Amino acid sequence: MERVALTAQVREKVGKGVARGLRREKRVPAVLYSHGKSMPISMVNKDVTKILNIEGGEHALINLKLEGATEAGERMALIKDYQVDPLSGALIHLDLMEVAMNEKVKIQVAVHIAGASIGVKEGGIFQYGLRTLEVECLPTHIPDNIEVNITNLKVNESLHVRDITAPDGVRILTDGDSTVATIQPPISEAKLEQMLAAAPAEAEAGEPEVVGKKKEGEAEVAPAAGAKGKEAAAPAKEAPKKEAGKDAAAKKEAAPKK
Repeated sequence: MERVALTAQVREKVGKGVARGLRREKRVPAVLYSHGKSMPISMVNKDVTKILNIEGGEHALINLKLEGATEAGERMALIKDYQVDPLSGALIHLDLMEVAMNEKVKIQVAVHIAGASIGVKEGGIFQYGLRTLEVECLPTHIPDNIEVNITNLKVNESLHVRDITAPDGVRILTDGDSTVATIQPPISEAKLEQMLAAAPAEAEAGEPEVVGKKKEGEAEVAPAAGAKGKEAAAPAKEAPKKEAGKDAAAKKEAAPKK
């Protein structure tokens, strides 16, 4: 596993405003957890991001140098969790867990699929199950990943957690009946054509009717009985009074004088 060194500043103030200020200074707000206690800290963003971007960096053993009036010193820690901005992908928060070199820890480790399955070569379809496994080991024994070989996996066969051999010094805690990988049978051309033909029909049947949204405060007008379409919604037009007056005047002028 990777071993890295990081420097962190102990924070005296916490809160959303403080966190935003740290991010503007290109630092990431973080928390160091230790035996039920927590300590707010901050680190240079690019230093932490660099670690997360290397292979196995999420499980790196960190030699953490703390700078602060009362908490100065060095601690050994692991990355417990982290958050990134969903739009920019920038690191916005980090949780660290202090560890002792002689105490076992529980941690999630990624599953790495290796080998070309016999079932896939026969036309089967590979399907993932679990992508991580929970393990228990000493900090120095944390693996970058757990390799799972699927070479002998045939169609309609599955590989379970109980089939995996853990590395030396590592105990897998995940339920042994959990599925890690499966080879599904291939889809016949007739079945595929049937699925493709049914898809448009289902989409058309399930297509919702498009109804114009009423603006807030706008009253609804019920259509007259028997009316259809735009005619039902159109209000009855009033006869233009001025035009009617002109017609009456025209008739008066046309009448013969006595």
